[in-house]
Amino acid sequence: MNQFSFHHNGRPYTADMSQPFDLSIAINFDNSTVSAFGAPAPHATALSVEGFVGDVRRGGSCNCATYQLTPHCNGTHTECVGHITGERMSVNSIAPTNLLLAAVISVTPQRTTAAFADDDLVITREALQIKLAGCEKCHAVIVRTLPNINKLNTNYDAINAAYFSEDALRYLAAINVEHLLVDLPSVDRSHDNGLLLAHRAFWGMPKGDKSLSHAIRRHATITELIYVSDEIVDGEYLLNLQVAPFEADAAPSRPVLYPLLNRTK
Repeated sequence: MNQFSFHHNGRPYTADMSQPFDLSIAINFDNSTVSAFGAPAPHATALSVEGFVGDVRRGGSCNCATYQLTPHCNGTHTECVGHITGERMSVNSIAPTNLLLAAVISVTPQRTTAAFADDDLVITREALQIKLAGCEKCHAVIVRTLPNINKLNTNYDAINAAYFSEDALRYLAAINVEHLLVDLPSVDRSHDNGLLLAHRAFWGMPKGDKSLSHAIRRHATITELIYVSDEIVDGEYLLNLQVAPFEADAAPSRPVLYPLLNRTK
């Protein structure tokens, strides 16, 4: 067994590095993939220049394609506060390069009168507090929504997906969660009149503000459209949040979990 031992807040941990769990949903350029917000499907086109065609099936010497995708909409991606600010900020400048202690929690969104509409499903502060009891010191939180079905190739355009309340993400910010990973197309309601209240709460920004200088938690990231399989039980893990080096507010990412041999829960 390949093991990695470390300390966090004075407590010893040992991770099993031989049993990784990949939380990413791959971007498929040939078949259906998860999508949201009306974005076009990912597309690949063989490069064709000066007599060269980048497709061996068409007589080319090698395969070389141009890829079109929308990171926020076409698969697992990690975003930074530059997603909602007038000033540009790159997720590549803050993506974590170190391993992180992470808590996996399973939450059933609830209907609430505080939502935009009566049929909205919302993840509340109270639900997070209950599920994170004992794991408040984790750098990252991974939220699996229940029921855990139809998440690998869902088109969310016609679905009113669950989302987080503003207070829920204000709570995560208050306990210093730096990286939030969710299996939803957005932490906010898909159509919320541009408020993005949960995003702003997590990044420590006033309502309606678009100024990067006012973001208290500009080091934090949000990863959306992950998939947490049922074989991954709730509790603490070691997380390697791999983010493509795009100089952009969001980039495709591949979160990988490693089980802890002495994890809680």
